[in-house]
This record gives sequence, C-alpha cells and structure tokens, in this order.
Amino acid sequence: MVSYTMTDAAKHIEECAQQLVGLATCLPYVGGQAKASTPYYYTSLKQVLKDNKKCLHVIIKDHIDPELELQINLTLALGLPSVCHAPANVSQCPALLHLDPNSPEAQVFYQLGRSSNHNDGSPAPSPSGSSTSAKSEGSSG
Repeated sequence: MVSYTMTDAAKHIEECAQQLVGLATCLPYVGGQAKASTPYYYTSLKQVLKDNKKCLHVIIKDHIDPELELQINLTLALGLPSVCHAPANVSQCPALLHLDPNSPEAQVFYQLGRSSNHNDGSPAPSPSGSSTSAKSEGSSG
C-alpha cells in the first residue's frame, strides 16, 4: 500500500511550483472572489495541463492544506477546465499522485470525477465498487 505522506506532498508542490505560480491568476475565480473567469485563466490552465497535468491534481488534493493558504472552491475549480475547453479528468488524480486506489483520498477524487463528468457522460472509474448510483440522463441511440 502506497500512502500519501507529507514528503510526497512537499515533493509534488516543489515539482509544480512554476505551474502553481502560473495559476495564481485563477485564484480570485476559484476562490469565489471573481464573478467570472477570463481568457487569461484559460491560457494559464491550458499551459499547466500541457506542461504537467499532475500539478492540477496537486492543487485539488492540497486545496485545504493550511501551509498553502489557498482558498479554493472545489466546485469552481473543477468547472474551470470545462469553461476553458481544457479537459481534465480528476479521476486520474490518484494514479498521478500515487494514491492507493481504495484510500479515502482516492475515493474523494473518484466522487469528484463522477460529479464533474456528469455533464459530458464520461464515466469515472471506481476501483472500490462502493455504492455508486449511475444516473443515465442522456439518450442512447
């Protein structure tokens, strides 16, 4: 079993420092202080996803880390890739961050993935097989 330790967190944050600085312009939006996103957010997010997708996952994982002092509304943050037309699948976070797929941290990502993918119809994996209600709101054809 691989666990996500503080050493791993520090290593991920150090690896993503440059990308995190680039995403600083998005903080007013994902923090709920700006009413709308701007094209500059789109450019910043697309660059992070191009350079190192793991960094977006690090931000989501560590959004409540008191050392980072980030105020992030996960609903807004998870919606930003869709708004920016820059697809990002949060259900990939556990693999990118080397989390045990059955850990509580990984399950949070799978649940977030199901929620954020609800509109595009893409299923998010759930290795635990825990109670999952699949809602099919699209038409098959």
